[in-house]
Amino acid sequence: MRISTKAWDKYIRKLSAIDNKAGDLIRRYIEANGLDPDDTEELIQYAYRVSSRYGQAAAAVACEMYDATAIAQGVSLAAAVPAEVATFSEVAASVNATRESEALVPQAVSRLVKQAAADTTLQNAARDKAEYAWIAVGDTCAYCIAISAEGWKPTNYDDKYVHADHIHANCDCQFAVRFDHKSNVSGYNPDRFKKMYYNGGQTAKERINNLRRMIYEDHKDEINAQKRAAYAARVEAEEGEE
Repeated sequence: MRISTKAWDKYIRKLSAIDNKAGDLIRRYIEANGLDPDDTEELIQYAYRVSSRYGQAAAAVACEMYDATAIAQGVSLAAAVPAEVATFSEVAASVNATRESEALVPQAVSRLVKQAAADTTLQNAARDKAEYAWIAVGDTCAYCIAISAEGWKPTNYDDKYVHADHIHANCDCQFAVRFDHKSNVSGYNPDRFKKMYYNGGQTAKERINNLRRMIYEDHKDEINAQKRAAYAARVEAEEGEE
């Protein structure tokens, strides 16, 4: 059995819409209120409300996908249970770590929302002794490629599965599960990622750095254009303050 490209794309589009909406709300809040250090507590309170609401939505979508996958593979299981969303202290830590940047705070909240979906998939997979894989798609980072290269892995209920280890806001990569040790997501080929990863050096550090160079070469024009735009915006802002 294969999870079709159409079904997987629909799933990640739903999740992307949710975490992007959360980030947009934070972005609008900052545009309206700025990043005054004296108002950080209000920003944290707002970010917590947003991450809770949209984290619950992301977890619910992950539950739907998990249950649908089990049914499609002919497995009878208890309904998937949503993972806990980020705590107030986790949100506060994320905001405080990024509050110097108008761009990074929304990304941090989006990441927490995406985390709820990933944790939901992992925790239920661990409960049901399912296998899981990180499905890297589209423009992604070196770490996503490295994790995808690991292929399908078994789970056992263990504290290390409470939180997904590698989550960031700016990609559509996500966990998939299977219960029959043979199903797959259409287009997912861990051997391709293994070749990309293991041909890049002898150590994990060398391989990650090689992947970063490959990604940069593929997107250097876009990356440099973004850097120039960010620099121009910073100069304009500084001139406006004079």
